[in-house]
Amino acid sequence: MGNISFASDPASKQILVVEDDYDIGDIVEHYLKKNGFNVLRALNGQQAIEIHAQQQIDLVILDVKLPILNGWEVLNHIRQSKQTPVIMLTALDQEVDKVTALRIGADDFVVKPFNPNEIIARVEAVLRRSAMSSQTKAQIISFKSIEINTETLCVYIIKEHSKALLNLTLTEFKILALMSQAPYKVFTRSELMNHCLPDGDALERTVDSHISKLRKKLEDHHQTDLLINVRGVGYRLRQNDET
Repeated sequence: MGNISFASDPASKQILVVEDDYDIGDIVEHYLKKNGFNVLRALNGQQAIEIHAQQQIDLVILDVKLPILNGWEVLNHIRQSKQTPVIMLTALDQEVDKVTALRIGADDFVVKPFNPNEIIARVEAVLRRSAMSSQTKAQIISFKSIEINTETLCVYIIKEHSKALLNLTLTEFKILALMSQAPYKVFTRSELMNHCLPDGDALERTVDSHISKLRKKLEDHHQTDLLINVRGVGYRLRQNDET
C-alpha cells in the first residue's frame, strides 16, 4: 500500500478505534500503526464521545455494539458537532445495518469477521475522499434541479433554458444546504436546530415551521414532495428512484 498517495502523511492522521473487544481492538490498532497512523482507543460509547470532543480525530472506527452508548448513538452525537469520517463495525451481515449506517451519516462499514488489511484499505479510501472533499469544498451544491451557491447564499431552480432564484430566509437556506450535502441522511430536528437555527430558536417544533415554509417555496417552483418527514425522527430528501 506504499504507493497510495495521501493529501498528507498518514503519520499526521489520528484514528480513534472504538471497540470493547480487546483482541479486535488490538488487531486493528496494530495494523493501523503498522501503516503509519496514530491510534487512540475507547472501550465504550461515552468514552468515545469524550475523546472525540477533546482530541483532533481524523477518522473514527466505531463498533455498533458498545457498553453505555451504542455505536448508533455515538455516530449521531458526532454528526451533531462535526463531520469526522466514521467507519462502522458490525457483527451482523444484514442489509438493515448497512442501510442504517449510511443513512445516519457513516462513511463506510465493515462486517465482522474482517481481514485487517480491509480495514486499512477502507481507512485510506475514506481519508482520501475526505481530503478531496475538504480541498474542493464546493461553493456550488447541486441536488436534482436545485443549485445552491454557498458563497452568495443563493438558491436556484434549474429549468430547461433558465434558472429561477428561490427567495429563502437564511435559516431556510442553511437547512436546504445542509441536507443537500448529505442527501441520503435522515436529519433529526435536534441536528437541524443546532446547525441551522439562530440561538434564540431553541424549540424543536420551530424546525417544523421552517421546514413547512421551505417546502411551500419549493412547491411554488414545482419541486413537490422533496422534503420527506420521517415519523418520530426528522427529515430527509426524496431520492430520484422514489415514487
